[in-house]
Amino acid sequence: MSEEQQTQIVLDIRKIYVSDISVEVPHAPEIFQQELNPEISLGVAHEIQKLPEDNHYNIKLRLTVTAKNGERVIYLVEVAQNGVFEISGLPDAQLHHALNVYCPTTLYPYAREAISSAINRAGFPNLYLQPINFDIMYQQRLQQAAEQQDGQPTQ
Repeated sequence: MSEEQQTQIVLDIRKIYVSDISVEVPHAPEIFQQELNPEISLGVAHEIQKLPEDNHYNIKLRLTVTAKNGERVIYLVEVAQNGVFEISGLPDAQLHHALNVYCPTTLYPYAREAISSAINRAGFPNLYLQPINFDIMYQQRLQQAAEQQDGQPTQ
């Protein structure tokens, strides 16, 4: 097969941007006078949007960090980190994997930095979010979907 007959694979970042950022410190300024032992939770989700341009996708990675002291919220920070990716030349399964693993993995360091900066600007110490293995999350979602299909009665 000649090189012209082979499909060229394109996997390019066209734009990275924050579409939404929110910081809430509901008990400021009193919260800064208290000794805190925060429990940090992280919520992660992403959305895939096919854009009108051929082979262009907008991926939105949404991170939500909540710090609580007991039941009291210390702060809540949300970031929607987006990227426009051009992806072509991949079979459907690989495209699905790229959209659900490669793209969120690419966006995560940007979202992590935005979260850390927002927390710092809200008057709290830096928070270092651990890396996330989006491939493991993806494999778990595929397994759950397969198990749900297997559990459905056939008609």
